[in-house]
Amino acid sequence: MTRPPTAAQRRVIDAADPVTGRLRGTEAQLAALVKRGLAFRHPRPPHDHFLTPAGHRIREAQPPAPAQAEVPAAGGAFAARIGGEEDPPKPGPARVREVHSAWQGLLELRRMTNPDGATDRPCGWERTHLVRAAALALEAAGQRPAEQDSEAGYRVRATPQPEAVAVHEPDSARLRACAATLERAGWQVGEYTEPRTRARYLLASPRRA
Repeated sequence: MTRPPTAAQRRVIDAADPVTGRLRGTEAQLAALVKRGLAFRHPRPPHDHFLTPAGHRIREAQPPAPAQAEVPAAGGAFAARIGGEEDPPKPGPARVREVHSAWQGLLELRRMTNPDGATDRPCGWERTHLVRAAALALEAAGQRPAEQDSEAGYRVRATPQPEAVAVHEPDSARLRACAATLERAGWQVGEYTEPRTRARYLLASPRRA
């Protein structure tokens, strides 16, 4: 790509579904994005258009906002619970439906973007959004995230290791439940001990095959 998208194209990109990258726009707008490598037309009916990895990068190249959590909900978009947020979403039926919808959207994204259409292992989007992806798998399975003023519950955090996140949960049974959840979601998981505190935690990486 040699030049940035036009204002109209940028509005279409910014309005894409935050998880699946599904686009809405005129045929001309969508065709222009496909031509520039920022979108692709799904070969199966209803032939919707979705952002490519390059399109996702354009969408996420927003002016930096004040840092608050590792996984921001920019522009009010959905963000899974990573645990310990200052202003978490309110629990209840609406949140359950929102999380379920996001998880189903992620499975559809796997089906569309994994070369073999597999939904049992993470896709490229998850590998570039490790904390968000792992947190979504945990929340969608009903695991309990930590509140800001509580030690109980999971906390998903980035690590210096490539393609790995850490999951902290002080309750050993719930930590094992988190491990089982991530393994079912297509992640490789190992349990380790923090040298200084002796606390157990998980390291999880998206499975490739």
